[in-house]
Amino acid sequence: MLEVRPISLPGDAGAFLKSWWPIYEGCDEWVPPVLFERKQFLNPAKNPYFRVAKVQCFMAYRDGKPVGTIAATVDEELQKTDPGVGMFGFFEMIDDDDVARALYSAAASWLGQQGMTRARGPFSFNSNHEFGLLIDGFDTPACVANPHNLPYYQRLYEEVLGLEKVMDWYAYWMDKGPVPPTIERIAKRFLDRNPRIRIRPIDLSQWDSEVDIVKEIYNDAWTDNWGHIHMTDAELHFMADGLRQVLDPRLCFVAFLDDEPVAMSVTLLDYNQVAKKMNGSIFPFGWWHFLTGRKKIDALRIFILGVKREHQNLPIGAPLYLATWENGMKMDIRGAEASLILETNHRMRGALEKLGARIYKTYRTYESSLTTNR
Repeated sequence: MLEVRPISLPGDAGAFLKSWWPIYEGCDEWVPPVLFERKQFLNPAKNPYFRVAKVQCFMAYRDGKPVGTIAATVDEELQKTDPGVGMFGFFEMIDDDDVARALYSAAASWLGQQGMTRARGPFSFNSNHEFGLLIDGFDTPACVANPHNLPYYQRLYEEVLGLEKVMDWYAYWMDKGPVPPTIERIAKRFLDRNPRIRIRPIDLSQWDSEVDIVKEIYNDAWTDNWGHIHMTDAELHFMADGLRQVLDPRLCFVAFLDDEPVAMSVTLLDYNQVAKKMNGSIFPFGWWHFLTGRKKIDALRIFILGVKREHQNLPIGAPLYLATWENGMKMDIRGAEASLILETNHRMRGALEKLGARIYKTYRTYESSLTTNR
């Protein structure tokens, strides 16, 4: 017998998360979530996102055994730009048509009850968190803060649920190597001609003020991007505090025009390589992997690189790339991922391709009308 039940947070978060292990059994590319961190994320008392969104999670059971999960979300900020669009995410399931239908139907029904007319996803919970369905590039694990799913998910989304593509996102890969001469030339010429521009690494000793700078640039630079949702101060500080322990100031920069912060870049060490060995747990040995595994990380992820809209006609990204590249070259890495890049962001894609980057993973976002949902 197949049954879908609503769950409550944070009480059922552990069961919700732990149900994914059997789904991914035997998948070497899947990186288990760190349970402590994910439970914090799914705790309405701790994650400020729950102050600006309505969330309902569901679990599917067959004969009492968990076989899938989904979350439905109504984001208040998204309603300002896309009224009637709800979101779904944390959509994990065994390879079973009935399970996929039952879970999606439960989420769609709940969204409809909230007055939504369309569903968009997967977003766990929105575009500021993990999102996208992997449809190409299954042969390598996801980099830190990106999702991974099994290949059959695409069939369930498209053929069984009838969801339609609305946007693709790309992950680019760059092998370690000398700085491309074109980028080096553009960056140095731009800085020589614009002495009012200065670039510095982030200062971890001034954490709160640095996070405020990031928020100012982030919410401005991404405003016109499809799917962008502005973050509140509390949300950004919550997210930043989660990243603080894995940030390396040698890989994070802010650009100023005189005293105004106008651009930034944040590159992360790929801590998924450590998380995989932790297998979701800090104890009894996960902490040891976290503390000792950093030295063995051999990949980076360019997580954020943005320029305020007023200055996007200037090649400010070039010196940020250059600073990151030069410091990355000093590390024992094999390369870097830049992600996730909108398929329509031709400016960013062009810049990456000039650096010699190539698309090696593709993620997809889907939509469906709730009035015609199967």
